[in-house]
Amino acid sequence: MSGFSNKPKILRGAFVEYGLSLPPLFVVFQFNPLQLQRNRSLTFSVPNERANTPRNQTLHYREADLLKIQERQQVTVPEETISFDIRLDATDDLNDGDTITEQFGLSPQLSTLELMVHPKEESLIGQALGALLGSSGGFSFTKGANPPLILFIWGRKRVLPVNLTSLNITETEFSTDLNPIRATAAVSLKVIEGKNLPYMYSKAMKEVMSVLNLANIADIADVVIPG
Repeated sequence: MSGFSNKPKILRGAFVEYGLSLPPLFVVFQFNPLQLQRNRSLTFSVPNERANTPRNQTLHYREADLLKIQERQQVTVPEETISFDIRLDATDDLNDGDTITEQFGLSPQLSTLELMVHPKEESLIGQALGALLGSSGGFSFTKGANPPLILFIWGRKRVLPVNLTSLNITETEFSTDLNPIRATAAVSLKVIEGKNLPYMYSKAMKEVMSVLNLANIADIADVVIPG
């Protein structure tokens, strides 16, 4: 027992499949990523303005009133993309004598990540269980041709539905029977935005955080804004 009774609990990030599936797909991050890269590229346009309009004739150059420019502009906001690296290391489990790790190394975790990008119809276990239960055309453990829908859970304020758009696994160390014992998985995600409940929850939390930023409103006094 450590001498720090008030030591804060470190929350773990995770991927959890949304909906029923066999085998269930979830990966709790052994080590939280050191950084997240989040990107959103916007496209601005003006309705009825010709694409080949000379630069000195566009709305931005013709109009001096910024509020009028704002009124006429339209913006296309694509879905946010997120990328980061997941580090996996079996050393501690091997030292603790974990039976599964001794036999298979990191293969269970890496295999789960790989299944998160495969269509559900390709699940051999799901098909076998569906046949065993006599399901045909009705309830099934497969979900059609689409890949799993994954929730990216990052603390209490971000629970985002995502598609895994890229998965790059680098295995760096192996056991004597060539099971991976150290690996890095570089993942890229596209957030599924809209009126779905997980995204709306995360968006609401973001708006709450923005309101809390008003506590720093006094800092604006140090900013020079030309009249």
